[in-house]
Amino acid sequence: MPYPKYRALNRKKLKAISIKERHSLIHLEDFPRPYLPGADFRSFVDSLPPYLAANNLREFTDLLGEARIKNKPIIWGMGANLIQLGLSPLVIDLMQRGWISAIATNGAMMIHDFEIALAGHTSEDVDADLLQGNYGNTEETGLFLNLAFKEGLSKSMGAGEAVGYYLIQAKLQHLEQSILFNAYKLNIPVTIHPTIGTDFIHYHPLFAGEITGALAERDFQLLASIVSELGGGGVFLNIGSAVTLPEIFLETVSFCSALGISLEKFHTAVFDPSGDYRPFKKVSDRTMSRGGKGFYFVGHHEIMIPLLAAMILNKQA
Repeated sequence: MPYPKYRALNRKKLKAISIKERHSLIHLEDFPRPYLPGADFRSFVDSLPPYLAANNLREFTDLLGEARIKNKPIIWGMGANLIQLGLSPLVIDLMQRGWISAIATNGAMMIHDFEIALAGHTSEDVDADLLQGNYGNTEETGLFLNLAFKEGLSKSMGAGEAVGYYLIQAKLQHLEQSILFNAYKLNIPVTIHPTIGTDFIHYHPLFAGEITGALAERDFQLLASIVSELGGGGVFLNIGSAVTLPEIFLETVSFCSALGISLEKFHTAVFDPSGDYRPFKKVSDRTMSRGGKGFYFVGHHEIMIPLLAAMILNKQA
C-alpha cells in the first residue's frame, strides 16, 4: 500500500567526495608487522595494532612510567583473584622493582595471601563444602588473623600493617610467596578494607567487630592520605574488585576533595575479567573531570595482568 506523504529520496542529488579527500581513521602505513617465531617480547608488543585497547594499553603503560619518574603513587587496588590465579610472584616482583607504591585490598585477598604464607595452598570448593558445615571453618586462618588484628590494635596499626607485622613475627614456611609479607618488608603501605560479614574469619570465636572496624578506619585514613598525592600524574588500578575497592576509592577522593585537596590530572585503570561488573563508573569516569584519563580493559586476568607486567618491564629495559 503506497504512502503518498512519503516519497523516495532522489539519489541523483547525492553529494559524494573522493576517498582521496575523505578523512580516514585507518591507514595502511600504521599496520604492524606480524610477530615472527623466536622474536623477542618487544617485537610482540610492536605486532599489536595501534588501535583501541592495544593502543590504550601502550598509553597506560607510558603513564605508569611517567608516574614512577615523578615519584607519584601507583596504587594497586586488587581483589583475591590475583592470588587464586597464581599471580602473587608477579605482584611481588613489581613491588621489588618499584612499580607498586601502595596496595589497597579487601578481606578475601588478605585471607588467601595469609593461607599461602601459612600452608602453601588456599581456596575452597564452595559447592562441595558449604552445606556440609566445612566451608570457612579453617581454624588456623581465623585464629591467627584475629590475633594479628588484636595485636595491631594495641600497637595503633591499621589492618594491612597488622597482618604484615604478624607475618614477620610468625616466621611461616612460605613467607616469601606472600604479597603482604613482602609489602611490609619493602615498607609498601597495604590497606585492607573488609566488609564485616563477608569473610569467614568474622564468625570465628575470636572475632571482634570493634577491633576490625577500628583497624579498617585507620586503613581508610591511610589510603586517603596516599590518594591525596595522586594529583599531577599518579595512578590507581582496580584489578578484580567489583564493589568494595571502587566504593572505597571513590570515597577517598570525595574525602580529599572535601578537605580542599586538589586532585587533578591523575589516571585510573579498571581491569575487568569479564565485562559484567561496573567499577568503571566509579573508578575511571566520575574521578576524571580534571584532566586525567581513565582506562577500561576487559580480559581474563591470567592473561591481561602478565601482559601488563611484561609491557611495564619492557619499557624499563
